[in-house]
Amino acid sequence: MRTLLYAIGPMLFDSLGVIVFAVLLAVGAGIVPATVAGTVVAVAVVGYELARGHKVAALQWISLASVLLAAAATLFTGDPRFVMAKPTIVYLIVGTVMLRRGWLNRYILPEQLALVGDVMDRFGFIWAAMMFASAGLNLVVAIFFTAWWPLFIGIFPLASKFGLFAVHIAVVHVVTQARLRRRAGGLLEPLAAE
Repeated sequence: MRTLLYAIGPMLFDSLGVIVFAVLLAVGAGIVPATVAGTVVAVAVVGYELARGHKVAALQWISLASVLLAAAATLFTGDPRFVMAKPTIVYLIVGTVMLRRGWLNRYILPEQLALVGDVMDRFGFIWAAMMFASAGLNLVVAIFFTAWWPLFIGIFPLASKFGLFAVHIAVVHVVTQARLRRRAGGLLEPLAAE
């Protein structure tokens, strides 16, 4: 439970602009108000981190950039098809960033990193795969099921992320406990051997 609580905060904080955008869209707010609200929140998140002198995480920059691009495209073109395709582009960018080893390390307690860092790296690639799959699915829904897109974008991104997050945390917990038991029993010497 401690690991879950430790990871949920940064995860929600990093994606807050996109979450606000998606939730407002799902509850029926127009594209312009959802975009403006998401932009304000994304700018506030990055501004808060900078004001505290903290390093701004890659996902926070991506969240800000995606909301700003959607805001600009919506306000200048008024074309909702751009907004519908935008998540596909964002998922592709995020998936690419997630291919970097170690990006998940900020979501785990420092004392656990030596124990399950390899598992975190593997899940980093699983997260990337989910983003690439989401990109394709978003494009299919936007093109072929346009009327369903607001419902899709309001539910699927959050549901899929929380679902994978739950699996991720459960697997990390099980692996951590197994490795601690093996270590306590003297069966596991160097962790690098796994």
